[in-house]
Amino acid sequence: MNIQMAALEGGFPDPVFDAQATFRAVMNAMAEPGTRQPVHATATPPAPLSPTAGALALTLCDQDTSIWLDASLATEAVIAWLRYQTGATIVDDPAQAQFAFVADTLSVPNLDAFAQGSQDYPDRSTTLILIVDALDGGEPLALEGPGIERRSSLAPTALPADFRSQWRDNGARFPRGVDLVFAARHELACLPRTTRILEPAEA
Repeated sequence: MNIQMAALEGGFPDPVFDAQATFRAVMNAMAEPGTRQPVHATATPPAPLSPTAGALALTLCDQDTSIWLDASLATEAVIAWLRYQTGATIVDDPAQAQFAFVADTLSVPNLDAFAQGSQDYPDRSTTLILIVDALDGGEPLALEGPGIERRSSLAPTALPADFRSQWRDNGARFPRGVDLVFAARHELACLPRTTRILEPAEA
């Protein structure tokens, strides 16, 4: 099967229901940072775009959306699938992207390389979807901020060594800055820009 024919497959079996269910999972995860939300929708994009990341693309992206892909995802098969399934434009500059998909999370560009929004339009920023193996097993992150009653925690695998400092700098740019979605196997979690990661001595 050639790449163009393969792009026709792997979308949602029930597009309306699956997109609604995935959107609710994202909204719940954004409203309650650090919580793990199940993703039941079935998408089968070409590897290395994961099923959860594929479901997010099908839900969040459309013909008015710009997507940036890291080098590991920028294959002919993934690009063809995203273009056919979502209609989105694939861009080369992360600062022009509304959504960025990253599979090689250890080599993700600095967060300030992505669109930051502006003081008047902070929503014109990039939402990063980081594809991770799991939401536990990595360095524990103690979280506080809006949507968290006291504290929450998350431990995504394979984050950059300087992730804490990058996230601290991202928070300092508020109301500008990026938001993160961690896409694991069959579940996701979010870090809105308003969420603070506590230093180890504070946790």
